[in-house]
Order: sequence, then structure tokens, then C-alpha cells
Amino acid sequence: MPSRLTDSWVLITGASSGIGAAAARAFAAEGANVLLGARRLDRLQAVAASARHAGAPNAMFHELDVSRTSSVDAFVEWAKDQIERCGPHGRSPAALDVLINNAGGAKGLDPVADGKDDDWEFMMQTNVLGLLRVTRACLPLLVDQPGSCLLNIGSIAGRQGYQNGAAYCAAKHGERAITQALRLELCGKPVRVCTVDPGFVETEFSLVRFHGDAGRARKVYEGMVPLRAEDIAEALVWVAARPPHVCIDELVIKPTDQAAIDKVHRRTASA
Repeated sequence: MPSRLTDSWVLITGASSGIGAAAARAFAAEGANVLLGARRLDRLQAVAASARHAGAPNAMFHELDVSRTSSVDAFVEWAKDQIERCGPHGRSPAALDVLINNAGGAKGLDPVADGKDDDWEFMMQTNVLGLLRVTRACLPLLVDQPGSCLLNIGSIAGRQGYQNGAAYCAAKHGERAITQALRLELCGKPVRVCTVDPGFVETEFSLVRFHGDAGRARKVYEGMVPLRAEDIAEALVWVAARPPHVCIDELVIKPTDQAAIDKVHRRTASA
């Protein structure tokens, strides 16, 4: 049977790697059209090609920096043009079926006393203000589209604080609060609002957090089996493909080896 997502239009931020790239391929495999945004255009080009190979009727990309309102607005104008140009019967006015606010990340793992402004500003700009900017720009494309879905990528850090992670935890608590507020503001509209909150997922997340220190990044997942980006992408597809009257408000996903932020089962080399 055809997927509910066949021929839908899906916009994904932070799509150049990790969960965003995996989501592009997963929605493409359902026959969806994908509109991809991120700063690294060479990576985006490769992701778009893989999405077309996976089955996307259209897989297009454009530069996007969620920390700049001008970039967000230009990106969404570009997305509208693509939907109207490539959608059935011109699909005018443009309508978006799924928005995935994936752009974000962490930088640094310092106590507040040693925190760095550049790290804090990156986390607030991408995880909080960027999410608000993209959502504001995309809402006119979503609010009147039956069965549309607004998916925000959160974290279990948005549910529990941990030492040396104050700014990131604050940013992800902010994401969850924004999602809850949107759910209330959009009640009565056909758009569904959801936060998907993963635990440990092995992507470039830790590499970015530790400013490119690959050895330190590997240690985060040492001795355990973390989630993969594809696991989260599969969940995103499932949430978006529910019938229009079904809204998955919040979804928490952790690897079996992780019971809580600070409770992780790690195997020794001989185990």
C-alpha cells in the first residue's frame, strides 16, 4: 500500500549530516519530496543525491543558517518556490506537509564557572532562536494543511539537567517549552506538533561538542551500543505518518544501554 507520505513535502533543517541526513533518506523512501537546508552545501548535495536514490520524486537543497533571520526567510521563500514549481498542479498556494526542526547541537562540556560565550551563543542561537525563526517562517505553509506535522528534535537533556551541560540543557528545555506552547497555540488548526527527544545517538554531535576532538568524542559511546541516526529517522517517519487525527505530542527514545542521562551500561573490552 502507498505510504501516507507519498508525494508530501518535507522540509528538514540541519540536513547535511546525522539525524537530518538520515531523515531525508527515510522520508524519501516513503515517496516524499524533501527540501533540505544547512550551511555545508557540499554535504547537502550528497544527501540530496542519496534521497533521490532512495525514492524522492524531488530532493532539493539550499543554504540555511538558522542563526540569521535573513537566511531563514530566504530559505523558506526558496522552499515555497520549489513547492509551487514542482507540486501537483503547481500546488499554489504552497503548502508544506512536514517541518523537521533538526538544526542544533552542543558545544563544550564546561561547568558554568568556565563556560564560554561563543559556546553558549551557538547553543541558544541554533537550538532555541533558530527553531523559533524557522517555525515562524514556515507556519503559514503548515497551518491550513490537513494532517501537517511540525517535528522538533529535542533531547533527554530537555527533561533532566546534568553537570557541565547547563547551557545545552537550558536550550533543550527551551525547545520542549516552545513545542508545548505551539501545541496550545495551534490547537484547532490541522497541524500536529511533536518533540522527539533522543538519548545517546552516535552522530557528529559529540565531535562538534568537543570542537573536533575525535578521541574524546568516541569515548562518549565507548562500551555501549548507542542509537543510530537511522533509528530516529524511522521514528520521525512513524510520527508523521499517523492519521491526521493522531498527534504524538512527545516521544522519548533511548538506547537499551541508557536508562537515564547518567545511568549507562558499558561493557569492558573482555565482556
